[in-house]
Amino acid sequence: MATATQLTCSTIINDLPDVILSNIIAAISDVRSRNSAALVSRKWLVLERSTRVSLTLRGNVRDLFMLPTCFRSITHLDLSLISPWGHPLLSPVSGAAAGADPSLIAHLLRHAFPSVTSLVVYTRHPFTLRLLPPLWPHLKETKLVRWHQRPQLATGDEFNMLFENCPQLKSVDLSTFYCWTDDIPTALESHPMVASNLTSFNLLNSSFPEGFKSDEIKVITQACPNLKEFKVACMFDPRYIGFVGDEGLVCIATNCSKLSVLHLADTSALSNSRGGPNDEGFTEEDAKISVGTLIEVFSGLPLLEELVLDVCNNVRDTGPALEILNKKCPQLRSLKLGQIHGISMPIESKLDGVALCQGLQSLSIRNVGDLNDMGLIAIGRGCSRLAKFEIQGCKKITMRGMRTLASLLKKTLVDVKISCCKNLGASSSLKALEPIQERIQKLHIDCVWDSVKEFENIDGYGYGLDLNRSDGGEASSNFAGSGDTFGCEEEAYMLQQKKRCKFTCDLNCLYEEVNGHGNGYSGRSWDRLQCLSLWIGVGELLTPLTVAGLEDCPNLEEIKIRVEGDCRLWSKPSERAFGLSTLLLYPKLSKMHLDCGDTIGYAHTAPSGQMDLSLWERFYLFGIGNLSLTELDYWPPQDRDVNQRCLSLPAAGLLQECVTLRKLFIHGTAHEHFMMFLLRIPNLRDVQLREDYYPAPENDMSTEMRADSLSRFEAALNRRPISD
Repeated sequence: MATATQLTCSTIINDLPDVILSNIIAAISDVRSRNSAALVSRKWLVLERSTRVSLTLRGNVRDLFMLPTCFRSITHLDLSLISPWGHPLLSPVSGAAAGADPSLIAHLLRHAFPSVTSLVVYTRHPFTLRLLPPLWPHLKETKLVRWHQRPQLATGDEFNMLFENCPQLKSVDLSTFYCWTDDIPTALESHPMVASNLTSFNLLNSSFPEGFKSDEIKVITQACPNLKEFKVACMFDPRYIGFVGDEGLVCIATNCSKLSVLHLADTSALSNSRGGPNDEGFTEEDAKISVGTLIEVFSGLPLLEELVLDVCNNVRDTGPALEILNKKCPQLRSLKLGQIHGISMPIESKLDGVALCQGLQSLSIRNVGDLNDMGLIAIGRGCSRLAKFEIQGCKKITMRGMRTLASLLKKTLVDVKISCCKNLGASSSLKALEPIQERIQKLHIDCVWDSVKEFENIDGYGYGLDLNRSDGGEASSNFAGSGDTFGCEEEAYMLQQKKRCKFTCDLNCLYEEVNGHGNGYSGRSWDRLQCLSLWIGVGELLTPLTVAGLEDCPNLEEIKIRVEGDCRLWSKPSERAFGLSTLLLYPKLSKMHLDCGDTIGYAHTAPSGQMDLSLWERFYLFGIGNLSLTELDYWPPQDRDVNQRCLSLPAAGLLQECVTLRKLFIHGTAHEHFMMFLLRIPNLRDVQLREDYYPAPENDMSTEMRADSLSRFEAALNRRPISD
């Protein structure tokens, strides 16, 4: 008879009861890990399929025989990436092209996924909304996607189809769906029951030319009194008719008092364009928003947890309103402010404004013209729980203030963005973040190649310092600009230490920490940095990145590079290559977003002496084949005069050298024979062409990629043997 020890040793994970094992598999969120688990055994396959609740379908609608029917428990279904991307999923035309009746396709989807309650779909043709939503009468969440022009329908017709067939809707996301702003109020008024059921409404769409006007917001909020999440693109500029001012803000608080998430952003703020380097943060026109109105709004929304108020016109002296925000909204955890001035202007040691919001875990500040180092340090002292901090377009902030804030928040801060701050280039930003260098996980900086002196006023004036306290307490940080007074406990302690120690032991240690090996850097690695985001001007090189202080990032997995500027102002780059080979220093780098979509140039009509976009693409992609990337999102540069964003021959040739790629998204179009180059990538299995910019080209039968061409490429891609 076997002993108890032998029986124990022979027990394996398959011996667990199915209920426990299914809970273990259900806890796995990574898609590839779940797919691997399904290959272990037949039992694991059944448990994995029965516990999966979210699925994104890829592939071509023509290949209906490949539609999976084993995912019976799927509740969240994403159909927005079905190829050819952007073409109507269900319409009389697409049905004929696919060789099947559109209603048959719809019913096959319903049969394969009977439990769907959340749906994402590209809705280019109204036929899609007429056929698809009725198949899932219990649909509660939907996200519509469209970058093409709106069909010629009566006002609100598309949403009438949706609301009539989905009476239980609670969440509607239109953030990537181009429509007319007056479509939405009309449809909500026509379906009051559906509107009253909505708890989440996302209208934060960058393709709206002017955003929603005050009277439209009033109608929407009156129709949807139970909203808990409301995100909307607004027009705050008082020079336009219907701008959002005091009345529009008050109606939101009055009509939707249950809001926990409120995002109000000007349409120009959604474009993500970088401001001018010499812009002082103030606009010519002030918004028609008073401090009294902000106080009334904050007082009427006691459940707020997340607030975005991104106005592109000046709102001045808002400190008292932000103090009320702290008192009236005790659950506030995330705050984003744009063009909101006076948020922190401390007098001596007294904290004020946003610095009193002690519960904040995420704070984003954009174009606050009067925020200086003293106000920034007050924020660091008051908002001691910040895990995420973003600052953009604040010209008075310097390396000293930013370093001191990082020192004050070194126990919590893991996600930082520094952008378009005149005094904070790449080297200065990295120098300022040295106190949290070993714990930061996500970072964005601008590739403005400044220089940092080895030391600057090392006696403590004019520099953010970390002093080793002789009493065994935690290190304190301080900044006192030359000629300024900042009466606080840290300053008093620093002055006391200065008189007592005469820069002996403590300041010697500090000097070594600040100046490292004599080159201005500490020499420590960015051990936990996983995601790095960079902005760089057109024509500039990436090669100085490691010299600026990012030479050692052992765990960096993802990098996002955004190139912006007008190539037509350059005859040619200063070097042959942009410098992607510099990224070879990061051994774990596997994901890249290379966004040249805001790089403007000549597509085919470059005058004598100028480079066309194909040569600029070669400049930016040269060396990408040396990287061990598995995922790449690439936005080609564009010629806005012809609305063209198309992959060029040099780009296709360089992309085919990325032999480790598994996933490639090209956010534009391409010629069929250029796409065939990509078949030489041995492990490539997920390729998409996406015209996800407004307005997407309407003429799909141009010399760019056609639906039939893409289908031929996908067929050739699927015929290849892939190891896993």
